[in-house]
Amino acid sequence: MDAVTETDEAGSGDARTDLAIEAVDVARRYDDIVALGGVSLSVATGEVFGLIGPNGAGKTTLVRALTGTTDAKGTVHLFGHPVAEVTEARLGLLPQSFSPASRLTARELVDYYAGLYDADRVRSTVAVLDEVGLEADTDVRYENLSGGQQRRACVATALVNDPDLLFLDEPTAGVDPAGRRSLHALVERLASEGTTVFLTSHSMSEVATLADRVGLLRDGDLVAVGPPDGLVAEYAGRARVIIKTTREVVLDTVAIDSHAVEPRPDGEGLVVADVAAADLPRVVDAVVDADLPLDAVTWARPGLEEAYFRLTGEAFEAERSIADRDTEPESHR
Repeated sequence: MDAVTETDEAGSGDARTDLAIEAVDVARRYDDIVALGGVSLSVATGEVFGLIGPNGAGKTTLVRALTGTTDAKGTVHLFGHPVAEVTEARLGLLPQSFSPASRLTARELVDYYAGLYDADRVRSTVAVLDEVGLEADTDVRYENLSGGQQRRACVATALVNDPDLLFLDEPTAGVDPAGRRSLHALVERLASEGTTVFLTSHSMSEVATLADRVGLLRDGDLVAVGPPDGLVAEYAGRARVIIKTTREVVLDTVAIDSHAVEPRPDGEGLVVADVAAADLPRVVDAVVDADLPLDAVTWARPGLEEAYFRLTGEAFEAERSIADRDTEPESHR
């Protein structure tokens, strides 16, 4: 599918001051690898925008381009100004890879980043650590924190300057379920207070929960943008019944009234399309009557994973290996 651009919102003239982010034709190559193919997008002030894509889709490269930490073609404006002219104090950045000095305590780490800003901009280190769930671990060395606690300490460094625009690149990577819930609540609170959040993730459910709008990124191209529910409704279709069989089934032998029946992508059964909850008993009865070699029958509501598959023809996989894999040094500021 061709890449999409938000031509009505980005790239139509002078930069708009009502937008926190306005990017036009942002492109980046690493030798022969196209990391970004010309991405255009806009994010309104106070919006939570979620960028979804497998590892290697270009998410981290786009964050670097939007924050001015990598060279890229195209134009980027933040709050109506070229990114190079925006004071760093207005921005918070959590990079995907962040390895601070391991012998610093959580408090010392956040204090260090607080020292990069004017005192009237800086928040209390203790309050910020409390927000990310590390109130009991402020004096624990970074090297002695768990992986999830380390990630939360890194989130705290991006919050200490009380940013107007917060970039979170895979913020919950390696964080346990309780820590994820805490960070989700934090993002929701920040958004309710007017902070603009640009969130990247390979977790569809995380972005669907948090984001006002979502961009789906594939191989450096933005293939769709919209509210999560809108993308699902437009591209993923209705709920379906997934039939797993113990052996291959000849499709011609199966008829489920007016419902389309397709083979599963893995070849291990069938999919009955567009099955509403009210139709489920009738469809299950028809499946049983067809005397199929059943292993399992599941009713599945479509989500962003299905929308991604319909748009790209690819199953959403968290692990791929192209442009986002640390092809240049990470920069925290």
